[in-house]
Amino acid sequence: MGKGAAPKKNRPLPEGADLPASKGDPYFPHDADIGIATCGKTLEEAFVRAAEAAFSLMTDLSTVHPLQTVDLSFVEPDEELALVTWINRLLTESDIRRLAFGRFELERNAAGRWHGRAFGEPWRETHPRGIEVKGATLSHLSVKHEGGLWTVRLVVDV
Repeated sequence: MGKGAAPKKNRPLPEGADLPASKGDPYFPHDADIGIATCGKTLEEAFVRAAEAAFSLMTDLSTVHPLQTVDLSFVEPDEELALVTWINRLLTESDIRRLAFGRFELERNAAGRWHGRAFGEPWRETHPRGIEVKGATLSHLSVKHEGGLWTVRLVVDV
C-alpha cells in the first residue's frame, strides 16, 4: 500500500458465520478513521488478525523480518476492552522501540490474563510506508462468538 493510501476495498464483513476465517476484507467504512473487522476460529486468532490488519495499514507485513520479539502481558477479563488493549499495547511497543511488526501471537487463560508476542525489526527505508495508526478506539467496538466463529470489529485512529 502506498504512502497515505487507503485500503483498496471498504466493505463490511459479510453477514453469516460461515465465512472462512482466512477470507474477507478486514476493513469497513468509517467517516474519519478506519474500521477493522476480522474473524477467527478462536478469539485469540481473531485478535491476531485484527493486529495484522492494523499493522498492514502501516506497511507490507511480508517485508518485515522477525528479528526481534516483544513479549507483552495484560489482564483484562472484558473481551472488547481486551481487543483495544491488545492493539494499543502493540502500537505503543512499536512506537517506543521503533519497530515494524509483521507477525503476532496471543493466548489467554481463564482468569483473563493475556500474553502476546510481536515479531519484527527496526523500521527500514525499504519498508513501504502506509498510514500511521495512532490507536484503537471504543467506537464500533464489538466481539461476538456466533456459529463457531469469533468476529471482532473496532475503529483505529489514523
